[in-house]
Amino acid sequence: MSAIYVWIETFKGKANPTSWEAVAAGRMLGASLNLPVTALVFGENAAAVAQEAGAYGADNAITCDDATLTQFRLEPYAALLTQLVKANAPKAVLAIASSRGRELLASSAADTDSAMLSDVLDLSANGDGLSATRAVYAGKVLSDNAASGAAVFVTLRSRAFKAADPAPKDIPVTTAAPALSEAQISTKIESFEEAVGTVNLSDAGVIVSGGRGMANNPANAPAGVSGDAATVWKAQDGFANVLQPLADVLGGAVGASRAAVDAGYIPYVHQVGQTGKTVSPDLYIACGISGAIQHQAGMRSSKVIVAINKDSEAPIFKMARFGLVGDLYQIIPALTAELKKRLGK
Repeated sequence: MSAIYVWIETFKGKANPTSWEAVAAGRMLGASLNLPVTALVFGENAAAVAQEAGAYGADNAITCDDATLTQFRLEPYAALLTQLVKANAPKAVLAIASSRGRELLASSAADTDSAMLSDVLDLSANGDGLSATRAVYAGKVLSDNAASGAAVFVTLRSRAFKAADPAPKDIPVTTAAPALSEAQISTKIESFEEAVGTVNLSDAGVIVSGGRGMANNPANAPAGVSGDAATVWKAQDGFANVLQPLADVLGGAVGASRAAVDAGYIPYVHQVGQTGKTVSPDLYIACGISGAIQHQAGMRSSKVIVAINKDSEAPIFKMARFGLVGDLYQIIPALTAELKKRLGK
């Protein structure tokens, strides 16, 4: 067993900051097994990202800055990861449980006939294998799992592990050859179209989310807008002019329930829940959200949950540390004003 491998997810030559949480988990596991942490960096600007990984705790790195890896494509990435695992037999391969991390590690685990633990909240060595805690049944139950084998692949839930403070240092870097040539890759990427104003809920320390109750906005709709269109307009106005100011004061992001997204109140990129983003912020404020099990699955691991709802029997109150029963359109502006005063904003 040579090392603990940690895949560093990148986009346009820059690391996804949540990857440093995976490095921290790798350091913890490596310390207990007396194994070094090896950062795996594929694609554009790999050498610079590898040195950044060293600052966050990696002992060494393997890079491949080949043109076939400039953009993430499962075929060349999985083929290279599989090649490295077969050649070097790491004890474990870790990555953050992003859509790419899940896809890549699952593919390589299958290619190497290895065990995989997904969406892990806690991780430790256990004899010849690994033990992990995972959330199951939409987050209502914590499950203890164990896996062993030549290599165990593990995806880690974002914000379950705290990234180390960076301390720049030079680490040894080994260059690997790509496993596939461009002619062997069936998928091609022509371009990316970035969404304007996209919010990164996965990294947010504070999230203010709205649900179906956002439609109860007392604001007057513009002239000529009535019926269902007026309801949608009022909810959209509430997200923009009531929830967003609170999120801004707290340095957070705006989220939403599936009901709010499906109703057209806010774009899908803001959705939290089983079919949206899984988040673990330090503070989650649920406004006008009843707390269906599908929504709970996406935010249950938040450190502090605050619920604001007119319905005192809403399920969200059962999991909230603090609850306010009342009209969110009266409570939130008052809360925002008081926070501005106390925080000097």
